[in-house]
Amino acid sequence: MNATQEQLKLKLTQALVAAFGIDYTNTDPILVSASNPKFGDYQANVALSLSKKLGKQPRIIATEIVNNLDVSDICEPPEIAGPGFINLKLQISYLEAQLNTIQADSRLGISTAATPQKQIVDFSSPNIAKEMHVGHLRSTIIGDSIARILEFCGHDVLRLNHVGDWGTQFGMLITYLREVYPDALTTANALDIGDLVNFYRKAKQRFDEDPVFQETSRQEVVRLQAGAEDTLHAWKLLCEQSRQEFQIIYDLLNVELVERGESFYNPLLSKVVEDLETTGLLEENQGAKCVFLDGFTNREGNPLPLIVQKTDGGYNYATTDLAALRYRIQEDKAKRIVYVTDEGQSNHFSQFFQVARKANWIPEDVELVHVPFGLVLGEDGKKFKTRSGDTVRLRDLLDEAINRARADIESRLKEDERVETEEFIQNVAEVVGISSVKYADLSQNRTSSYVFSYDKMLSLKGNTAPYLLYAYVRIQGISRQGNIDFTNLGINRQILLKEDAELTLAKHLLQLDEVIKEVEQDLLPNRLCDYLYQLSDKFNKFYENCPVLKSEEPARTSRLMLCDLTAKTLKLGLSLLGIKVLERM
Repeated sequence: MNATQEQLKLKLTQALVAAFGIDYTNTDPILVSASNPKFGDYQANVALSLSKKLGKQPRIIATEIVNNLDVSDICEPPEIAGPGFINLKLQISYLEAQLNTIQADSRLGISTAATPQKQIVDFSSPNIAKEMHVGHLRSTIIGDSIARILEFCGHDVLRLNHVGDWGTQFGMLITYLREVYPDALTTANALDIGDLVNFYRKAKQRFDEDPVFQETSRQEVVRLQAGAEDTLHAWKLLCEQSRQEFQIIYDLLNVELVERGESFYNPLLSKVVEDLETTGLLEENQGAKCVFLDGFTNREGNPLPLIVQKTDGGYNYATTDLAALRYRIQEDKAKRIVYVTDEGQSNHFSQFFQVARKANWIPEDVELVHVPFGLVLGEDGKKFKTRSGDTVRLRDLLDEAINRARADIESRLKEDERVETEEFIQNVAEVVGISSVKYADLSQNRTSSYVFSYDKMLSLKGNTAPYLLYAYVRIQGISRQGNIDFTNLGINRQILLKEDAELTLAKHLLQLDEVIKEVEQDLLPNRLCDYLYQLSDKFNKFYENCPVLKSEEPARTSRLMLCDLTAKTLKLGLSLLGIKVLERM
């Protein structure tokens, strides 16, 4: 089924061509949702934009378009308003037919992309030998949601976890552990992740203060890169230990990733430098090999270089990212590569993207996208930290959300004198706690920072996960109360729209495809959150104004179908955000 908006755009384009000629085939009809429902459901503003080109008043242009516009199968007769707006109001019969069609479709009538692509989403990306902290929260949650939406749209998505598992930090950590805890380099899980992090901090301190230790660490990196058996074994143990800890968090968040760390690209780095030299882009500056960039200058106003090989012959993040980019294009055959990182890395991405373009490594049909996001702030408006000023461990943050959700559930059970099993309570606490953290993040425009507040995100009121989950639970409650099987409402069941609240809900249900297509392009999951919040709000108003179980037929079955379709839409939409639903709360 084509989206309503897409069908109307096509018909408007046909009217433009009929009215003004084939040159207007690619003219955007500027179709938007009507700002005021009393004027209709959609508004085409193209007449105003064509006034100068055609040398006519917008209202005359609008009249000519409407005279050639056939939307009789979708809308009431179009109306021209103001200086030349074309207002379109959907027919009730059209709405009913569309809803009845998508009711039995698991995709709710949403088609897949016309030209599916191989797409890569690079997200999460923690560092080995370090714990995941609040700084990894947004990349992991936003990246997972984007991957889910692209997969739903029919794209072949490779979810890559570009972990930091190579370089100087391993040299200094292995050197330090050889001195203080050699068992950690030969025996699996000899240390827990917390101890490993503490040793890493101490190794970093030694590295910064002790020139001898610093040189030994550098030699250890050389041994690692050369494949020395003992160093390589130690490195693998450290990676595996971190990986196990990461997986606990990924399981909690229900996130799937394919790990491909920096070490994967290590054999390809020298070829990056060699090929940049061949293209003539590489210049030597103070012993380092670099590419000078357009539009980037230092404080003195001189061109800023991107270093791809350091004076000591070593490589850096830019070299690895260039190698990874080439591999993803040449070997993975990706047509769209999406990087989900904090906005502080925006310059880095602009720079290495520019180098790759200058080197002609990016084919015309490949799109590179940096998806930046803002900071997670504490309620004091500053970077979110513990009371002692340390970075918040992601595991602690998620556990706290679950514990608070559990306390709230137990309080409500006591107040309602309800008795539930331990399994039920814990499951609800985990779903509500994790969903609240995810939704609080995703509901913000990712380009903005946001204040992290357990009280707000766990509230049953407002634009929160519990509010949306409760709307779904309310519908399941109707099923239980009326002993209704939503999958078996009769052979001749039909959705019939009579009341304003039914119409408002119906129109919103049919806008999901438009929203998903928008997110597929702009990669802003908050648009989907806004849609689901409005859906919950419109459903609750429908529920308050339109009796369901107590209404007479055929309104009763029709309203049950509207309830079921709302529940399906909520469940699908939340699943694309990585959020599970609950049958009861």
